[in-house]
Amino acid sequence: MSEQDYTTTITSGLSRRDVYDAAADPRRWWSETITGVTDAVGGVFEYDVPGIHYSMVEVTELVPGVRIVWRVREATLSFVTDQHEWEGTEIRFDIDERDGATELRFTHVGLVPSAECYEACYDGWSFYIGTSLRGLLETGTGEPNRLPAEVRLLEEQASAGGA
Repeated sequence: MSEQDYTTTITSGLSRRDVYDAAADPRRWWSETITGVTDAVGGVFEYDVPGIHYSMVEVTELVPGVRIVWRVREATLSFVTDQHEWEGTEIRFDIDERDGATELRFTHVGLVPSAECYEACYDGWSFYIGTSLRGLLETGTGEPNRLPAEVRLLEEQASAGGA
């Protein structure tokens, strides 16, 4: 029996192209501080929450209205023993039409329940995809730069250190 990669699906009344355009712009739903190229195959961008999470991500596939694929080239997660757990993982956005609506299926290939960061990363992606990207699709406004799992982790560490 194999483990299931983290996957979540959101549905929108927008066109496939509009859903693609929103997902392809992570500064609007993940972090406004992302640096680098997010809109071209071969482009590389960086996500950084200093001292907590750093990822260098390569755009490996862009098919407008259909698919976005990113490969994590480098990663450091300070809150787990294997700080490079994300390296070599793949982040996919598959877009399709289902029952008259547009379905976006987000999968972080390699993020599985046995991964040490799974719980925190599950919480993070649940927020960024399920709340922020969904909000961007529904209202035109996402909630980038909110780091619920990472902020909670820092608060827990600060409380434990100060007790």
